[in-house]
Amino acid sequence: KHPWFEDKIFYAVLVFSWTVYIWEAYLACRQRKIYRTTMHVPTELGKIMDSETFEKSRLYQLDKSNFGFWSGLYSEAEGTLILLLGGIPFLWKVSGILTARFGFGPEYEISQSLVFLMLATLFSAFTGLPWSLYNTFVIEEKHGFNQQTVGFFLKDALKKFAVTQCILLPVTSLLLYIIKIGGDYFFIYAWLFTLIVSLILVTIYADYIAPLFDKFTPLPDGELNSEIESMAKSICFPLTKIYVVEGSKRSSHSNAYFYGFFKNKRIVLFDTLLEDYSPLNKPGEKEPGTGEENEAVGNESKTKPKNKKQGCSNPEVLAVLGHELGHWKLGHTVKNIVISQMNSFLCFFLFAVLIGRKELFMAFGFHDTQPTLIGLMIIFQFIFSPYNELLSFCLTVLSRRFEFQADAFARSMGRSSELYSALIKLNKDNLGFPVADWLFSMWHYSHPPLLERLRALTGPKQD
Repeated sequence: KHPWFEDKIFYAVLVFSWTVYIWEAYLACRQRKIYRTTMHVPTELGKIMDSETFEKSRLYQLDKSNFGFWSGLYSEAEGTLILLLGGIPFLWKVSGILTARFGFGPEYEISQSLVFLMLATLFSAFTGLPWSLYNTFVIEEKHGFNQQTVGFFLKDALKKFAVTQCILLPVTSLLLYIIKIGGDYFFIYAWLFTLIVSLILVTIYADYIAPLFDKFTPLPDGELNSEIESMAKSICFPLTKIYVVEGSKRSSHSNAYFYGFFKNKRIVLFDTLLEDYSPLNKPGEKEPGTGEENEAVGNESKTKPKNKKQGCSNPEVLAVLGHELGHWKLGHTVKNIVISQMNSFLCFFLFAVLIGRKELFMAFGFHDTQPTLIGLMIIFQFIFSPYNELLSFCLTVLSRRFEFQADAFARSMGRSSELYSALIKLNKDNLGFPVADWLFSMWHYSHPPLLERLRALTGPKQD
């Protein structure tokens, strides 16, 4: 029996973790009851959703909710067992043995930390793989969203793991080094370092990292391209490029976003968002995720549209982009960055205050050593857990407010009716269920429910 097992800190972490899990399970149970009992289209939804689509979305969300219950229970049980059985100090010892074999002793803490991190992420990837496979090839496949083969999925997973390690390990080693040599004010240098890294990653992600996984092509010249450029110019958005990403090789889900800093902004549209561009509306083309032609007559192609005429028309795409550009024009992106960095600075400051407390390490089985990486894990993941939950809820509330404001901005551009129909189409294409339990919605929905957004678009304009 380990002395640290009786530590109050350890017990407090376990109790809070299970309290959060029970709360989340309660909320999910309330929402599952909505999925089970709402069998018919509510009267107020009759004009925007047919009964067939309503039933499809109900069953899809019910399957996702059931899957979330079991995967969440497994995740919580796994985390608890890792703590109870001393998995963290055990993995640290294993990483020390491995580094010692290459001639690196205990004094090479950063090297041991990198081995520990790689083993931990490998373990997480391995234990999470069955759940990811089930979600993709059972739930998403069953409801017509999956476009991948198993081979493509596994190759993609290996590539993601390799790219993650190539970024995570060097960044972590530099962060640990800064903390080691930073003196009394290391938290300032650590915060500045993470700020610089985050800005660099945001800048290079779509140009150098995302293309490793997806094909990005410039939006062809034409009416949509000209309209997007004109709309961006009308609000002084410094648009430089418009890309279409081949999202259809993975999933039928659709999206759009912009990225870049200062005078170098780019817009990215998923091909599944564009009604006239999505290969899912064009049977007989290359099968996404395989690169092979569908040669056999009568062979059912994975490009066969699951929802006929998926995506939005050009005016609706412009309305969706009007919403996204509204986030930029109203400063939502900058505000989110400021909030994130204020939170990051606060966390590093508190970390500097707590890192010297030996009892925190002893609570998790580290009696003779206090590795910096373990301190980061204990303090950021466990000690800050109550604060992180509160912050997450506040950011969810703020996000909903931002979404309403971005919708209002698109409306002010004269695209209210197009955004109205686009929201309905996107809800249908993604099988979103428009009925939500109020408590579940308040806690989880970063975007307002569909009906609330539609009412705001058609109601009186807000000053």
